[in-house]
Amino acid sequence: MMTKVAYQAPDILTMAYKQPVMQDQLIPLQEKDQQIPGSVQYTIKRYRKNPQWSLDDMGMMVYNYKKEDPSRNYLELRFCIAGNVYCQKKDIECDSCKLGASPGCSERIDTVDVLNFRFLPVHLSQFAKPRRTDSTVSEDLLEFRHPASFSKTLSLCGRTRLVLETLLNHSYTGSHENIYINAQSQMLLLYSLECMVGEKEVEGFQCKFLANEADREKIVQAREILLQHIGEPLTIKELSRKVAINECYLKKGFKEMFGTTIFDFYQGQRMEHARYLLYEKGLSVTEVSVMLGYSSISHFSTAFKKHTGLKPCELLLH
Repeated sequence: MMTKVAYQAPDILTMAYKQPVMQDQLIPLQEKDQQIPGSVQYTIKRYRKNPQWSLDDMGMMVYNYKKEDPSRNYLELRFCIAGNVYCQKKDIECDSCKLGASPGCSERIDTVDVLNFRFLPVHLSQFAKPRRTDSTVSEDLLEFRHPASFSKTLSLCGRTRLVLETLLNHSYTGSHENIYINAQSQMLLLYSLECMVGEKEVEGFQCKFLANEADREKIVQAREILLQHIGEPLTIKELSRKVAINECYLKKGFKEMFGTTIFDFYQGQRMEHARYLLYEKGLSVTEVSVMLGYSSISHFSTAFKKHTGLKPCELLLH
C-alpha cells in the first residue's frame, strides 16, 4: 500500500532569495511568536541582511487540506520583506529611528523579515457565511471546501505593505501587543483573500464619502480606539463621537474598509484576547471576565464558547 506524501509548501525565504539560505547565514535580531490553540498562530522573525544578498519582497498563501484528517487543515500566510531597518537601541535610548531622523546611527541594521500567520479551521469558522450554491473562492477556502492543497504567491499591494510595516515597527508590548498583532493579522487575511479572487486594488471606495482621506483616517482611528478599549466596551454612539463622524457613516465605512461589522470585529478581538489571557497568562475565568468588562461570568463564558467553540475553563488545562 502506498503512503500518501504530505504536501510540502516551498520556503518563502528560499523563493525570495532564489536559492537555498543556509541556517548559519541567518543572524537573528528579533523574534515574536504565538502558538495558542485555536487562535491565529504566528512567528515574526527579523534577520540581519547580508549586503551581498539580493531578495525580492514576496507574499504567499499556503492552503493545507487533509480530507482524511480535518484537524490538520490550515490556511497560512507567509511574507518575506527586505529593505527595512532594525534599531537595536530604539526601545532604550531614542525614537529617532522611527522618524528616519538618524540614518547614520551605528545601531541601525538592514534586515530581512519573515512573517508567518497560520489560521486553523476553528479560528476561520467565525468569518465563514452559511453555505450557498454560489459560494466564492474565499468562502471555499475559509470553510476548507477546496479539495486540494496548494501554495500561491501573492502580490504585495500598498495596503498589505502598510500592515506589514506596522507589524514590524509598532511600539506595543505585552497584552496590547497581542491584541494589535491579532487584529492586523486579520487585515492581512482579508487582503490576501481579495488577491485570490482576482480583485485588484482600486483607487476609491464604493462609499462616496470614503473617497475623502480625512474620513478614511477617522474609520482607521475608530478601529484603533476599539483595540485600545478591549476591556471597556464602547457603544457605536460613543465611538462615533470620539472620531467625530456620523454613526451611519461609521458603520457603513467600517464594513467597507475592514470587511466586518464593528460589533463582530470588536467581539472577535475581545475573545482572542481572552484566549491569550487564559492560555498564556494563566488568569482565572473570573479574572478575565472582569478584565473584559463582563457583568457576569456566564455571559462571558457564553460569548467565549460561541466564538471559539470551547469553554473558557478548557484553556486552563494545558
